[in-house]
Amino acid sequence: MLEIPTLELEERIRQELEENPALEEGPDAPEHLVEEVDNSNEHDEDYDPENDFDLEDYMSDDETPDYKLVANNTSRDEKHEDIPFSAGFTFHEYLIEQVGLLHLNERQRKLVEYIIGNIDDEGYLRRDAESMADDIVFQAGVETSDNEIQSLIKKVHQLDPAGVGALDLQECLQLQLDRKESTPIVDVAKRIISDYFEEFSKKHYDKIMRAMNLDEEGLKEALDEITKLNPKPGSAWGGNVFERTFSVIIPDFLVENDDGVLTVHLNNTNVPELRVNSTYNDMFEDYSANKSNQTREMKDAVMFVKQKIDAARWFIDAIKQRQQTLLTTMSAIVNFQKEFFIEGDEISLKPMVLKDIADITGYDISTVSRVSNSKYVQTEFGVFAVKYFFSEAMTNESGEEISTREIKKIMQEVIDEEDKRNPLNDDKLVDALKERGYLIARRTAAKYREQLNIPVARLRKEI
Repeated sequence: MLEIPTLELEERIRQELEENPALEEGPDAPEHLVEEVDNSNEHDEDYDPENDFDLEDYMSDDETPDYKLVANNTSRDEKHEDIPFSAGFTFHEYLIEQVGLLHLNERQRKLVEYIIGNIDDEGYLRRDAESMADDIVFQAGVETSDNEIQSLIKKVHQLDPAGVGALDLQECLQLQLDRKESTPIVDVAKRIISDYFEEFSKKHYDKIMRAMNLDEEGLKEALDEITKLNPKPGSAWGGNVFERTFSVIIPDFLVENDDGVLTVHLNNTNVPELRVNSTYNDMFEDYSANKSNQTREMKDAVMFVKQKIDAARWFIDAIKQRQQTLLTTMSAIVNFQKEFFIEGDEISLKPMVLKDIADITGYDISTVSRVSNSKYVQTEFGVFAVKYFFSEAMTNESGEEISTREIKKIMQEVIDEEDKRNPLNDDKLVDALKERGYLIARRTAAKYREQLNIPVARLRKEI
């Protein structure tokens, strides 16, 4: 319960409401005046002390709490209606939806859908026509040929996004350039990709200029056209074409800044209040009022109700505890990183590990880890994963502890400012960071560069 994000919590609550009739939505019920049940066995010869219970425990108004935590749960004016949300729509579904525009017969449509099913999460078709022709005979019982599959692959190439269904990067870029209006610059770009792709991928620009009799300006314009293309046409969907959907981000926390005073709220916009079903309280009242006429069947029925109420009370308490733990932990993180939440500057983030927050809250490190996992917080500077605020510490030349995130930020700035005609290799990056007061080893610099998804110097070269 603690680890699941808000979106899954909503589904978990809906499931529990369907499965447990003793649980219902709504604010706290009014107080019931309940007569205490006689615990003696004088009316029932089959009295079982292990199954006996005090009905007052289940009738108390305190046992139907509003788990939504009144304090710091919603803002003063309930102004959180603009929570980011993206609906799910898979890449596979998006492609299949377009098949109807290709004017195919039923047999061709099935073959095209099979081809689409072989496209990977980056938008590439990495299987050859012969393999797919063989497989579809066994899987769908449809006879076809390599040539037919190849012709239908060309149909798939007409779908959006441009470049989908390509065998490799070279074909992917060619397909995208083919859709562009023919201009001198586009024509040069097409020839570079078709005839000099290896030189292009290795950034051997001098060879391309000599072979194509281009000046530096002409090559630069063509390269600018190529760099606007998408090397991974399926990347917008970010995952397996059958299963992944567009990213769904619903913040679990909301942080408000009121002139430097930070307030943390839980995002319970779509989470209902819960209580024990009042009908079950009425059943206990009837049971209590008819003590002299109790039968075995009545007692069994009330025991069933007891089990359901036990489950409902546990669920309400579990959610209440979840909300309190989340709020306490996030408040500790916000206080620890207060400067960032006020200014929004990544460099102001302090080194922080799970143990730091565990020491502040008194929770176990594993509890803090579960709270941080798959959770997001909305700030005035954007939406961040809670894990974003955790980083290891290093020491600068002054002996001060600094966040590894700060070093990465400085490294990014150094690379952004470098001479793109002569990019800095990892040794020179170490020297540049040292000049700014950050002492790290070459292998550490290489690791941070890779974590930032920055390629080696040779691949950063531009003209």
